[in-house]
Amino acid sequence: MPSKSNIIATKFEEAFDADIRSKFFKGLDFAGPEGDPGWFGPGSAVWYVHSHLPTLILGLVGAAYIEGLDPSISWMAYDHSRIPERDKNGIPTGNVDAHGATVRLGHSVSFFIGTAYGSTETAERLARTVRAMHHTVKGTRPDGLAYDADDPDWLRWNYATVVWGLATAHERYHRRPLRDIDRYYREFVRVGEALGGTDLPATKAETLDCLESYLPRLAVTPIKAFATGPNLRGSEAKPWEPGSPFMDWAARDMLPEWARKLAMYQPPNPIALRARRAALWTAINGLYEATGPIREFREAKARVAKGTSEPVASTAPTAPDPVLTRDEVEAMA
Repeated sequence: MPSKSNIIATKFEEAFDADIRSKFFKGLDFAGPEGDPGWFGPGSAVWYVHSHLPTLILGLVGAAYIEGLDPSISWMAYDHSRIPERDKNGIPTGNVDAHGATVRLGHSVSFFIGTAYGSTETAERLARTVRAMHHTVKGTRPDGLAYDADDPDWLRWNYATVVWGLATAHERYHRRPLRDIDRYYREFVRVGEALGGTDLPATKAETLDCLESYLPRLAVTPIKAFATGPNLRGSEAKPWEPGSPFMDWAARDMLPEWARKLAMYQPPNPIALRARRAALWTAINGLYEATGPIREFREAKARVAKGTSEPVASTAPTAPDPVLTRDEVEAMA
C-alpha cells in the first residue's frame, strides 16, 4: 500500500499539472540549455525561498492584499482583470470571481517560478511579457485621477508589496526560514528592475519604509471593502483559494501594523491567534514535506549541474545561509 505522503504528492502533482502547469507554464524552459544558471542559480536565496511552493503562494496572496490598498491598483484590477465578478451584462457585482482570482494566481505562480528557475531566456521573456501587459493598463479612476501601470511610483509600490509578501510568508511559515532575509531582498531587485522598476528597496527595512511612505496615498476603496473581512462570509471559495475567509485572514494577519489599522483588522485573542498560525504553519509545511520541490525546481537543478563536472545533488533545496529557529520566528511575528 502506498504511503500517505506518496498519495498526497501524487494528488498534488496531478492537481498542479491540471490547474496551473498545463495552463500557465506553456513555453517555459526549465530543463535547458545545459549549464545555464538562469537569473539566480542553485546557491541563491531566491531559489531557496521560491522552492517552497505553499509559502510562495501565501506570499502572493498577502502581496495582492496590501497592493490593493492603493486605490489606483484597485481600479486597475476592476477595469482590466477578471478578478471582479461580473453579471451577465459585464457589470462588476462587488464580489470576487473565484475563477478569475485563480487565473491571476496561476499567472503569478508561473512568473515567479519561471524567473527563479527558468533558463535565462525564459526569465527574460517572462519579464518582457509582463512589461508589455503593463503598457496596456491605463485608465481613469471614478474620481478623475489617471492611472498608468508604467508609472515609476506605481512600479516601486507594486515591487515593494510583492517582495514584502514573499519574504514575510517565508519568514513566518517556512519550516527553516533564512536568518539573513536581506539576501533575498537584495537578489530579488533583479526581478523588479527587469519589469522597469527604479530606485527599488533592497533590504527588509527599506521595503517596510517604502510601503509605509505610501500611506497618505492609500485607502480602502469599496472594491477592497466588499472583498475582505466580514463581507466574505458565505464565500463559496475553498479555504485555500483566493477570496476565501481563511486566506483573507492569513493575508491580513501578515500586514504591518499600520496596514492592519487601515484594513480594520482585529486579530483574535492571543491564544486563538497562536493556534490559528500554528495550524496554518503545520498545514503548509506538512504539504511541502509530502510533496517536496516541484518538477521545475528539479529540472532546473539538473540543467545547471549538467554544465559542471559535479554530480547532481539531492533534489531537496538547502538554505544558502543559517536559518531561524521556530522560537525566533514566533518572537518576530
